[in-house]
This record gives sequence, C-alpha cells and structure tokens, in this order.
Amino acid sequence: MKIAMIGTGFIVPVTLQALAQINSITVTSIFARPHSIEKGRKIAADHAIPTVYTDYAQLLAEDDCDFVYIANINKVHFEYAKQALEAGKNVVLEKPSCVQAAQIKTLAELAEAKHLYIFEAVTSLHNPNFHHIQEDMKTIGQIKVVQCNYSQYSSRYNAYKEHIVKPALDPKCYGGALMDINIYNLNVIVSLFGKPQSVRYLANIGFNGVDTSGTVIMRYPDFYALATGAKDSESPGHVTIQGDLGYIDMKSPTNAFSYYDLYYNETKKATRHAYNQYEHRMVHEFLEFEEVFRNKDYDTMRHWLQTSIEVMEVVDAAAADAHLFEDL
Repeated sequence: MKIAMIGTGFIVPVTLQALAQINSITVTSIFARPHSIEKGRKIAADHAIPTVYTDYAQLLAEDDCDFVYIANINKVHFEYAKQALEAGKNVVLEKPSCVQAAQIKTLAELAEAKHLYIFEAVTSLHNPNFHHIQEDMKTIGQIKVVQCNYSQYSSRYNAYKEHIVKPALDPKCYGGALMDINIYNLNVIVSLFGKPQSVRYLANIGFNGVDTSGTVIMRYPDFYALATGAKDSESPGHVTIQGDLGYIDMKSPTNAFSYYDLYYNETKKATRHAYNQYEHRMVHEFLEFEEVFRNKDYDTMRHWLQTSIEVMEVVDAAAADAHLFEDL
C-alpha cells in the first residue's frame, strides 16, 4: 500500500512515525503548499520521502500512490478528497472527515461509484482495546450512562487569549473543540451505540464565535451519553460506560484507548485489560486500513464510513444547537 502525505501540519510527522513501523506501507511523496515548502522538504528529508510536490493536481496525476492521506485544515478536507477520488485515488481523511454530513455523504457516493476507499483516521476505533470493549460491554447489563472527556489545553490558546487566532480556533476554518478534540468522543459513542435520538451542545464560546470547550448531550432510548471536549482547559481524559451489572472505565483520552478496567457489581472487583500491541496509537489504525485494502473488504469500509456519516450528522445537530458556523 503506497500513500502520499497531503499537508505539513504537526500530525504528519506523528503519522510518519507510525507508518515507519509498518513494512507493508510505503510513503511515496508529500504535498506542501508553496509557503510551506521548506517545512515539507524537512519532513521529507527526516523521513526519507523521495518527492515533494507543491501542485496537488500534479501529485494526483504523477504519483503512483494508492492513497492520499489528507491532513490539511478541516475546511479543505472535502475539496481535497473529492479531487483525489475523481483522479482515481483512494483517501485517508484525518478527522474530522469533513465539516458537514452532506460533504462526507457526497464523497461516499463518489467512492461507491468509482469503487474506491475512504477511511477516516480516528485512531481509537481501530485498536484492540476498543474491539474488546465492544464485546465486554455486552456483559455489564443494560447501559445507563456513558461519559467521555478529552480535554487538553491547546498550544494555540495563549495566543488566542491575546486575540491572535490560529486555524485550530478559527471558526472560518471550522476550528474549535467540537470539530477537533470532541470528534474522538463522538466517534467512540456513535461507533458503540449508533446515532442518538436527540443532540444538544452546551458550549463555551470565545470572542470570535468559536467553541473553546463544550459538552454534547446525546439521548438514546434507554440512556444518555455525554461527550466533553476542551481546548481552553485541561483535565484527565476518561471513558466510563455504566451498566446495571457493572461498568467499563478507561482513564485516558479517547484518542488513545491505552487500557480499561472492567468492574462487575456481583464481585465488587475490577480487572485491568490491555490488548494493544504497539505503543504508537496510530499503528493499529493503519494496519487495519492496509488489511481492508489488501483484502478488497469493501463492506468493512462501508461500515466505517457509515459511522463517519452518523458522527457528522451529530456534529451538524450540535453545531446548530450552539449556533456555530452560521455565517459561513
């Protein structure tokens, strides 16, 4: 499987560290916008990437990659993915897949028509600990409460407090907590339980209209789920799934799923479970992508893509409830 990297943001070197551990994946090139060419060249040199492009259309025409990994700012995901699919390239989209459900639905239809693959890079959904939670969840009885919290003080927030706005906190770029850090929480909840009946979003809104933190309240027929994400403050990350026979508790953010504790009311004891085989949180994700592509497992891709669509439908509802992005 051959991948071209699209973008030069902080996630690209992190991803390349993971890909270096997978022998069946080769990185063919990197795309950098002209003003980021030196950054692109440095990343290429550091990771032995043979070619640096500044023309995206040229990359799509010349590079023999199977996939492009789109790691640009949120608002251009749809445009870059659509161009790639039209050029016959498969796509890995850094989260969020797009900024509206209508966009990811359009990409899904285009991929289906061309029999191409789209994967959203949500690390937690593809590691062994998450897969085991899907099974162990069936043993804790009727679900009553689900809570996810991923709060991390943004490296851009000090500048933001001085009214210096970077894309991560710019509503014009579809930045903010909902579109970034809370996407992990929403993916975990929707992947486990499906689309909720109703959605509310209680958000802290900054001076420029961006949500710097907030909690999505998701109502299901027999329980509710809370997804809290913050870029303006910090706390320990956690996931708790409470059933009437026990609970599952993970004391780490939803982008990692490093371990979890399984507790049963009857025994009054918790046992720790840790199944991940790699320390780097992105390795399992790309191993699954490569396996699905190699095996031509289009049904699994469709299943993952449906989760991406349902998550963006939740995001649409949450953004509307908090009046985000209304002027865009």
